Amino acid sequence: MQANQYQISITTSNMRQITSLWLMLGFLSLVAAGIFSILLVMARTPVVGQWIPFVDFFHTALVVHVNLSVFIWLLSFSAGIWSLSVQNEFPVWDKVSIFFAVTGTLVIIASPFIGAGRPLLNNYMPVLQHPIFYTGLILFTTGIISHLTRTICSIASVKASLDSTIVLKFGITLSALLTGAAVFSFLASYMSIGSQYQGQVFFEFVFWGAGHVLQFSYTLVMLICWIVLANSSDCRYTLSPRLTMLFLILLVLPIITVPFLYIGHDIVSPGHRLAFTELMKYGGLSCLPLGFAILVSLWNAKTPSGEGLYLRSALNMSVLLFAVGGLFGFMISGLDIVIPAHYHGSTVAVTIAFMGLSYYLLPRLGFASPLPRLTFWQPYVYGIGQLIHITGLAISGGYGIQRKTPGLAQGLERIGEIAGMGMMGTGGLISVIGGLMFLIIAYKSIVSRS
Repeated sequence: MQANQYQISITTSNMRQITSLWLMLGFLSLVAAGIFSILLVMARTPVVGQWIPFVDFFHTALVVHVNLSVFIWLLSFSAGIWSLSVQNEFPVWDKVSIFFAVTGTLVIIASPFIGAGRPLLNNYMPVLQHPIFYTGLILFTTGIISHLTRTICSIASVKASLDSTIVLKFGITLSALLTGAAVFSFLASYMSIGSQYQGQVFFEFVFWGAGHVLQFSYTLVMLICWIVLANSSDCRYTLSPRLTMLFLILLVLPIITVPFLYIGHDIVSPGHRLAFTELMKYGGLSCLPLGFAILVSLWNAKTPSGEGLYLRSALNMSVLLFAVGGLFGFMISGLDIVIPAHYHGSTVAVTIAFMGLSYYLLPRLGFASPLPRLTFWQPYVYGIGQLIHITGLAISGGYGIQRKTPGLAQGLERIGEIAGMGMMGTGGLISVIGGLMFLIIAYKSIVSRS
């Protein structure tokens, strides 16, 4: 391998198997999330929303959709990437971890249909107030924590003479450590909150800190995806391994402040909430140096060929959506739907990066190469649909339309409100098609082994 060729190596059969299982769990969560998302888009689209009278089921579906598409999908994919950074093998430990995670996911998917209800729409991890749903969350989280611990216990050593492979593994390990920091943030919040808080208030404060920390982990994995996608699609990413490592560390540095956010504020105080909001808003800017390097590499890129064609399309749309989502984040001024415009843009940018790396990994895991033409267009269909979707949300948010409100309850009257929510619905349906394309591509690759 030449210097500065940032590629992910899969060196053992156990690494290949465990990575494949975590990716398949992520794909399963997206299939289920897609089914729930169709109901959500229909419930919020003007006129169509009037056909869905079950507002309570809208909220139940929203809870499950968010957990599947944000929590389970992103963490399952991250866990698969962690498997690629280790140097010691613990096959039994790996299988126990994935067993807990799969079982928990299946319980969460089934929970609305076997009695779980009473949705709470708190931020980051909305919940259904039912033992079945809680059991699913605990099982999945146990699997993630187990795999996280296994990853940290088998960290590859960082040598004095850095190369691109070592730097990528280092960045992957940093993302695992950030996820561990999110776990500790959750525990700190849980142990600090008073027994007088119940329901939505309780879950809002318990998940607030951990949710913000977890975004740094997702962003770090996304940047690793960008580096690999840029390198594999004839972009001229020229940063040295040492400088790349420095920029990866820079992204992690804002998390050093987290213990002080717990020491300096009661977790139910406005100051605590604002501190974590500011951490994500301004601390997130630490990704700009590496992001700018990726932009420069795109500007100077050669025309790709082969798999580089569809890897480049995923990189293009991920970078664009992350930039737009970040811009919307600085436009938030209330509790309107500019907020979901922001986090949909940012989260979907991470998702597209993960999709692109899936296309890179599948043939290297022993599956068939993705269908070239369909794979080239998939990120554009999904990404453009999401751009329309979040632009519609942002426009309607300017009129004060509140979040997490379906159908007629939105109170759409002015033409701008109706047009904005119409864009939201149209873009959402287009993105559903793009998501379906991804699942078809992944399915055909998996069933047609190379």
